[in-house]
Amino acid sequence: MTTATALKHETEMTWQALCRRADLVPFSGVAAWIETAEGPAQVALFYLPSGPNTPQLPGSEQALYALDNHDPFSGANVIARGIVGDLHGRPMVASPLYKQHFRLTDGQCLEDDAVKLRTWAVRLDGERVLIQA
Repeated sequence: MTTATALKHETEMTWQALCRRADLVPFSGVAAWIETAEGPAQVALFYLPSGPNTPQLPGSEQALYALDNHDPFSGANVIARGIVGDLHGRPMVASPLYKQHFRLTDGQCLEDDAVKLRTWAVRLDGERVLIQA
């Protein structure tokens, strides 16, 4: 990748306000629309807070994760409705339809190495949730 290509890619991706922290459900997912360079996309946003009454899942270094909401096995937009947990010490979500597991950190399917969900950088800015798309 050249410097010009890297700069072009960086300028195409911008931080967008997605929602507020109060809109998130701890240890669960919510679905949202975002604008990308390729057009609108559905994301599944997962919030894994840490604190005295809500310990963070093992292996999770951050509180927010954003993956494609589209389940490649069923063809339905349901990943946000999946069950959040951990497998092998890494945070994951199980699809609510056919139960494939996807790592929250990189979208990799644990049952099929050839399948990986798209991921986005996401962060908290005060009470706002921002996503880079």
